[in-house]
Amino acid sequence: MSDYQMWLTVGVFAITVIFLMWRPRGINESISTTAGAFILLAAGVVPLSDLLTIFNIVSGAAVTILSTIVMSLVLDSVGVFRWVALNLIERVNGSGRKLFWYVILLCFLMTIFFNNDGSILITTPIIIQICSMLKLKPHQKIPYLISGALIATASSAPIGVSNLANLIALNIVGLDLNSYTLIMFVPSMIGIATIAMLLYLYFRKQIPVTISRYPAPARDYSLVNIHPLQQPTESRTQIDWWLFRVSIFIVVLFRAGFFLAASLGIPLEYVAITGAALIVFVRWYRTRTGIKDIVTKTPWHILLFAFSIYIIVKSLDNAGLTAALINGLQPFAGMGEASLIAAFGLLLTLLSNIVNNLPSVMIGTLAVLGMGLDPQHVHLAYMATIIGSDIGSLLTPVGTLATLIWMFMLRSSKIHITWKQYMRVTFIVIPVGLIVSLASLYLWTQYVI
Repeated sequence: MSDYQMWLTVGVFAITVIFLMWRPRGINESISTTAGAFILLAAGVVPLSDLLTIFNIVSGAAVTILSTIVMSLVLDSVGVFRWVALNLIERVNGSGRKLFWYVILLCFLMTIFFNNDGSILITTPIIIQICSMLKLKPHQKIPYLISGALIATASSAPIGVSNLANLIALNIVGLDLNSYTLIMFVPSMIGIATIAMLLYLYFRKQIPVTISRYPAPARDYSLVNIHPLQQPTESRTQIDWWLFRVSIFIVVLFRAGFFLAASLGIPLEYVAITGAALIVFVRWYRTRTGIKDIVTKTPWHILLFAFSIYIIVKSLDNAGLTAALINGLQPFAGMGEASLIAAFGLLLTLLSNIVNNLPSVMIGTLAVLGMGLDPQHVHLAYMATIIGSDIGSLLTPVGTLATLIWMFMLRSSKIHITWKQYMRVTFIVIPVGLIVSLASLYLWTQYVI
């Protein structure tokens, strides 16, 4: 690669990251990455012959994520999330502290069953609506909103199908979903539980002990089908309980099917597409509702985004960034597994908070593969990169696409949480959660597996 191509690659990457985080006028994130990828392809930094290989790497992961989003849209349309919000309000029984833990659980489960970006899009409007219905003051909303966002994003670590970057990297290192879950689930859950407890301790004085009770007729209402960037309102609607139960059953069945498919060597995207098609068909069969809402609301640009961001990362690899990282990390590989885990976890934390975790985890994964490690150490280093990119990345709002979306949604809803307010929390909570997660990964792989 010529000096011209190297500096062009660095410049395109820097500008792409700036636009990815800034998103002027709400510009779609795929526009900046696609423009950058096109420039690098035109300059010959990434050969056209590599496009098919890149497509094979990222397409399955992107299709799997898109399919889970389709499932979430159907569940939303049949009233599942509206029902969850109203029952959550009723069950807290006027307790602000109980509401905090219910919000934590809601955000965790939404990410586990869908993905981190989808969870943010689903739970943020629900939390805003709950706070509005309960007439919470602005400062009382902050514990629920910040804690929900952090847990929703961090909860993409336990299973590989909850995060686009995790899935793409999973394919790169050749690790199946069941093996990933066996190694990662317990350490990351310990880290998430630690973060949840620290958030409660941090906000304990801000969380209202008692909150107003929503009027009894609330059970006759359901929240309107909320667009992620619109203010929620209310609407009287009836829930089709047969469709409600069958839709939930399909989601749970096919979520479990991911793990069966992994053990049988069936590509995950086949299971995801089948599940999405089935739930859309069942809704049509029951209500004769077409697919217009699915087509218009599904973020199809994820395919283009995943493809273009990997082209940019591949160009950085060709420019020598991966080789430089390998040279810097090589000494840690010889110091033992604890040093290897710490080095990759902290490196991805740093990279993610500077340039976002999506390109960072791909860069880190390529570095893992280039170090000449045996398969066991490749998997350990990869898991450390996932912890750094999923949990360590939460230090700043630019660390993940999910937190950037969350900040934008809050502004659209006239809720003002500044970067300073956000980082005042994360710089206390996240480092501890990161260290606990990395230590748990080491102990779990040394003494349990």
